[in-house]
Amino acid sequence: QIAFMTLTLFPIRLFFAAFMMLLAWPFAFIASMGSDEQELEKPLSWWRKIVDILLKAIMRMMWLAGGFHWINVKGRRALPAEAAILTVAPHSSYFDAIPVTMTFASIVMKAESKDIPVWGTLIKYIRPVFVSRSDQDSRRKTVEEIKRRAQSDGKWPQIMIFPEGTCTNRSCLITFKPGAFIPGVPVQPVVLRYPNKLDTITWTWQGPGAFEILWLTLCQFHNSVEIEFLPVYIPSEEERKDPVLYANNVRRVMAEALGVSVTDYTFEDCQLALAEGQLRLPSDTCLLEFAKLVRSLGLKPETLEDDLDKYAASAMKMKKEKVDLKEFSAYLEFPVSSTLESMFALFDENEDGVIDIREFVIALSVVCKPSKTLETIQLAFQLYQSESGTITKEDLAHILKTAMGVSQIDVTHLFRAVDEEEKGKITYDDFYTFAELHPHFAEDYLYADQMGAEGGLETSALSAPNGICTDFSPDSAGDRKKPLQKKLN
Repeated sequence: QIAFMTLTLFPIRLFFAAFMMLLAWPFAFIASMGSDEQELEKPLSWWRKIVDILLKAIMRMMWLAGGFHWINVKGRRALPAEAAILTVAPHSSYFDAIPVTMTFASIVMKAESKDIPVWGTLIKYIRPVFVSRSDQDSRRKTVEEIKRRAQSDGKWPQIMIFPEGTCTNRSCLITFKPGAFIPGVPVQPVVLRYPNKLDTITWTWQGPGAFEILWLTLCQFHNSVEIEFLPVYIPSEEERKDPVLYANNVRRVMAEALGVSVTDYTFEDCQLALAEGQLRLPSDTCLLEFAKLVRSLGLKPETLEDDLDKYAASAMKMKKEKVDLKEFSAYLEFPVSSTLESMFALFDENEDGVIDIREFVIALSVVCKPSKTLETIQLAFQLYQSESGTITKEDLAHILKTAMGVSQIDVTHLFRAVDEEEKGKITYDDFYTFAELHPHFAEDYLYADQMGAEGGLETSALSAPNGICTDFSPDSAGDRKKPLQKKLN
């Protein structure tokens, strides 16, 4: 079927879809000229209403060309005055743009998107909230803009937000980002379904690339999509004050409508699990649990690097000194809580009530900079090295066990390879020189002899069971009642 469709229907569909997009461009360009915020907050003029209808018709023809012959819509879309924000999930593909083109709701987009030829003009037409990666204050500005529009009593177009923040494969809903819920206004949950016999829609971290997804989907004779507008969710006073609680409760409603599970893993956890650094995390790492505790404790992603520098400087002064729970609380400047106790337990390897603070700093560095392996190892050397700037084999074992979040690891072969002069100690320069010559040192010297061993070190390069991250299956969501896995057994 793929061979036949590639030679016949695929090029026709691709050409027609591209033609529809080009046809929409002049209408969007003219309608976007000279518009300012004051004009956007006014009701649409008669000619802009006509442009709106034309563009929606053209976009519908574009999706028709892609095999979406009919779009099944359930429920009623709320008016902007009823719900200023539409929260859409699950987010699994760029085909999720279908509800955007049907509603012309504003979306949150990276600022660079407006410079894309043709597509950028269509994006600007729907008055998106632009996020600038080069602006360090962009996150705050984006939240403020969403809040301003959401609290305009329906003067602005509705904002459509995909609160998962990344693509998953629809087997579960990951943690919702709180941006859509910070304004504290009613939201309308919208769920997406693609009930196709063969899934060519899903575009996640692993598997087919963007063009292959487009090719396979256009080779299907018919593609099904279902959009369901759920009842407007009006937050309680408690939810208005707590956006995280609000987000979790809306996610629960949407998961029930979809008939799927929820998982507490986030976009940042996916980045951590699939980081392309030289030390890829094994599937049984406890660093994913550690990352969840870091978030629960209140350490914010945008300030994490500054926090890391502060904690590292304190740890260097403490050297090999171990701390108890109360001292750990003072060190982090957080009160003792169940979350802090759980984090402490991860590092309390001997269950004697004290931990090595250096291990916390190394783990935090991995979570903060998952792809920058050598930066973490350099920091670890500074924490563990003697006055002569060297570490022993035992020190290296502590460093790598913590950096990988595993209970057992044999560094004998790696240490011997780095310690060419057999001094029984190495410097960071020795390790860096070796790593430059052997960029895959983990696979060659750590994983090679330990694959399949107990507490095995299977790398996250293996296929993920649910398209999010290795071992992030929805079934594991109920494991939170189990005792926490410690770094060392």
